[in-house]
Amino acid sequence: MESKASLKYARVGAQKARLVADLVRGKDVSAALKSLTYLNKKSALMIKKLIESAVANADYKKTMDLDKLVVKTIFVDKGPVLKRFRPRAQGRAYGVRKQTSHINVVLEEK
Repeated sequence: MESKASLKYARVGAQKARLVADLVRGKDVSAALKSLTYLNKKSALMIKKLIESAVANADYKKTMDLDKLVVKTIFVDKGPVLKRFRPRAQGRAYGVRKQTSHINVVLEEK
């Protein structure tokens, strides 16, 4: 059985979130949560909450042993870009691109 969770429109760049996702891919859930707790990245908290949500989904189904869960797949896709403007000197404006991403987690019982 599998348990899934997804986070859409996360306000973090996909490339930065992939660095954190690569750390927990294939790990045991408890080891992944421990490593994410002490990681000093913005996306670490988002991915930690997402894995906890997938564990809660597995607990709700009552078909899997929570102690044997492993991060089967975790992938980060690029989301839409929020385009904003920053005022600059002499009445000009520079564009600012605020990146978003979609993060998906699948847990399986080992």
